[in-house]
Amino acid sequence: MDYTEARLLLESKGQTHLLNYYDELTDEEKKELLAQIECIDFSVLAELEKKNNGENVRGDIKPLGALTVDEIEKNHDHYEKIGLDAIKAGKVGAILLAGGQGTRLGYDKPKGTFDIGETKTLYIFECLINNLMEVTDKAGAYIPLAIMTSDINHEDTKAFFVEHDYFGYKSDYVHFFIQDMAPATDYDGKIYMTDKGKIAMSPNGNGGWFTSFVNAGLLDVFSGYGVEWMNVFAVDNVLQRIGDPCFVGATIESGRVCGAKVVSKAFPEERVGLLCTEDGRPSIVEYYEMTDEMMYSKDENGKPLYNYGVILNYLFALSELKRIMKDPIPVHIVEKKIPYMDAEGNMISPGEPNGYKYELLVLDLIHLMTDCLSFEVVRDREFAPIKSLTGVDSVESARLLLKKNGKQI
Repeated sequence: MDYTEARLLLESKGQTHLLNYYDELTDEEKKELLAQIECIDFSVLAELEKKNNGENVRGDIKPLGALTVDEIEKNHDHYEKIGLDAIKAGKVGAILLAGGQGTRLGYDKPKGTFDIGETKTLYIFECLINNLMEVTDKAGAYIPLAIMTSDINHEDTKAFFVEHDYFGYKSDYVHFFIQDMAPATDYDGKIYMTDKGKIAMSPNGNGGWFTSFVNAGLLDVFSGYGVEWMNVFAVDNVLQRIGDPCFVGATIESGRVCGAKVVSKAFPEERVGLLCTEDGRPSIVEYYEMTDEMMYSKDENGKPLYNYGVILNYLFALSELKRIMKDPIPVHIVEKKIPYMDAEGNMISPGEPNGYKYELLVLDLIHLMTDCLSFEVVRDREFAPIKSLTGVDSVESARLLLKKNGKQI
């Protein structure tokens, strides 16, 4: 993209201020700024107008049951065989969402590099690779793994895996890609700048993983392995099973195009996203969207009607992901404090929220699917998220759960 093309594009979007300092930049800085402008996804900004017009309204929400723990146990061997056969045939790939830093842990490096060990060194990434290798050792075959990073932690993450020899996993099957970025704006939708030649950008949320994966050229790589199913999971749950053959087998057996691991709610007010249906399609309703009636209603057996919370462990048919690439994913507009350069060229670090970031969430991919298997797991065996150092969902609680499951830490 040259200057004239950039100018015309920005005029059409009402964002010409991004070129205000163009003439003051070096040739290299000009080139970088034009490259940034070319990469801006202006479609996310259209969501701000929808928000302001009150167009983002939920549809008809209804409860969705699950394949329960008891039902899974009765058919465990059957499901596991189907899953192991799929893994051996190269049909299962995995995506680790690891774009964040350990900020809430008081740690300014990639979250996966945080050491949670008590009597020995045990990194979060190490826990996840150990869990994955339990499956691949049983299958006698590797599962291709792609790790989504961000601009701020990509090099650190790659170097960490190299330093630790991929924790014993075969490096040929590990790939890294950077999460796409989205512009940050003021409340009127004007894109902020952080320097005369730099646009304020932030990671576009974990829901952008597939487009980022495709843009990095990894779709062809995984298709070359023969992958038909993608298991997507987050970095902070150190107990989750990855490429779980029972989960894979049950999803394939069900004939559905995706699956979601869920846990029964611990109590009605638990702050967890719930797998439901919305206008007849699978959907996830956040805890803050639940009405009191939805929160406290019970079924004929006295169990909560809206009972199954997601743990961010999903299985998607690759063919379905390619189909929905043509569909727009809902954009979440999040109010944030955004450092920016003012009209006089001064850097401002606001003390209060001053604009919006635009994020895609992986849970929204579920609603673009035609159907979804809700697959219940035992909370204490597969759900040990790390959000903080102490308290609920913390390093402290994860250590207790790891030990409860016989892990040496």
